[in-house]
Amino acid sequence: MYSLGMTNLIDVPRGLKGVAAAETRIGDVRGSEGFYHYGPYNATRLARERSLEEAWFLVRTGRLPDDAELEEFTQLVAAHRTLPGEVVAALPTVAQLASEDRPLEALRAAYELFALVKRYQPWIDLDAEALDRQALETAAAFAPIVVALYRLARDEQPIAPRDDLGHAANYLYMLEGQVPSRERVRALEAYLISTIDHGFNASTFTARVVASTGADVASAVIAAIGALSGPLHGGAPSRVLDMLDAIGEPASAEDWLQAALERGEKLMGFGHPVYRTTDPRNVMLKDVAAELGSERLAFAAHVEETAERLLRERRPDHPLYANVEFYASIVLDAIGLPRALFTPTFAVSRVIGWTAHVVEQTRNNAILRPSARYVGPEPSLS
Repeated sequence: MYSLGMTNLIDVPRGLKGVAAAETRIGDVRGSEGFYHYGPYNATRLARERSLEEAWFLVRTGRLPDDAELEEFTQLVAAHRTLPGEVVAALPTVAQLASEDRPLEALRAAYELFALVKRYQPWIDLDAEALDRQALETAAAFAPIVVALYRLARDEQPIAPRDDLGHAANYLYMLEGQVPSRERVRALEAYLISTIDHGFNASTFTARVVASTGADVASAVIAAIGALSGPLHGGAPSRVLDMLDAIGEPASAEDWLQAALERGEKLMGFGHPVYRTTDPRNVMLKDVAAELGSERLAFAAHVEETAERLLRERRPDHPLYANVEFYASIVLDAIGLPRALFTPTFAVSRVIGWTAHVVEQTRNNAILRPSARYVGPEPSLS
C-alpha cells in the first residue's frame, strides 16, 4: 500500500487480474481447474444437453425453466425477433457504410438505431420490469440484425424470422432461407450456450461499468461491443482458419509454427488469461466438430498438438493451451457459417450474458470507480 496526500491506494496487479470487483450469481470461471459454470450448472454440460432458450432463461433467472415456462419464454423471444420498421429501413445504409469487413461496427450502429427507436432511458429512471424487458428484446434483436446486415452487404434481401423455429435455428434460417438440419442447429446451440458468459471478461466488465453509472441498457451493450471488437478479447475466431490455411498441410506445421514463434508472433487460438489447463469450451467443441464430420478436424488437432508442444518447450513453467477460438472456428466452419460472421455470432451469444450482467448490476448497484496510480512528475504545490 502507498499513499498520495490523504488518499490511500491498494496496489493491485496490472489489468486487475485476480481482483474481485463485484459479486455475481450468473456464473464463474475456475481457471486452475479448467471448469466454468452458469449458476450451479456445468456450462459445457448445459451446452450439450439443453437448448439455447433454456440456458438463456437460466442466466436471467438463476434456474432452469419447467416445460410451461420454457414454452412461454420461447414465444417471448420469438416475439422480440421482429425488428421495428424504422430499423429495417435503415439497415441497407448501415450495411453499405460498414462494408463486409466491419461487421461489429455495423452491428453497433444498427443496435444504436434500435435503441433510439425503442427510446431506451437510463435504468435508474425505470422499474425492474421495464429494464428486464429491454434486456430481453436487446438480446433477441442481435441475431436478426447480424444476419440482415450480412445479407444486405452482399446485395441480398433479409429473410424474416419464423415463430416456429428456435433462436439458433432461426439464425441459420435467416441466413440461408432454408430450415436447417437438427445436427447443425444443435452444434450451433452448443457453441452459443458455451459462450454466453465467462466471468468478468473485458466486454462483460465494460458493460457493468457503464451500467453502474445508471446509464441505459443500450449504452452498456454498445460499450461491450466496442470491447469485444478488440483483437485481444473477442478478436476473430476466423483468424484460426487463416492460420491453418497459411500452414497448408500437416507436414508444414512444425516449421511454420516454430518460425512464427521465433518472430515473436502470437499463435491464433492459443493462450487464455484465466485458464492454466485445457479450456473446457475447446474440449467440448472439439467433440462437436467430430460429430459434424469436419474435414479440417484432423489437421487442426495436429496443429494443436504441435503448437502446444512447441509452446511448452519454450516456456515449461507457463504452458499455453488452445482456447475456445481454436475449435470454435472449426465448428462454425463445419456448420457452414462464413468467416465474416464468426465474431458477430459470438456477439449474438455474449449479449445474453451482457444484458444479464447489466440487470444484475442494477439490483445492488455501486458505481465502479477504481483509482489509478499516478507515476508522472511531482505536482507543484504552489
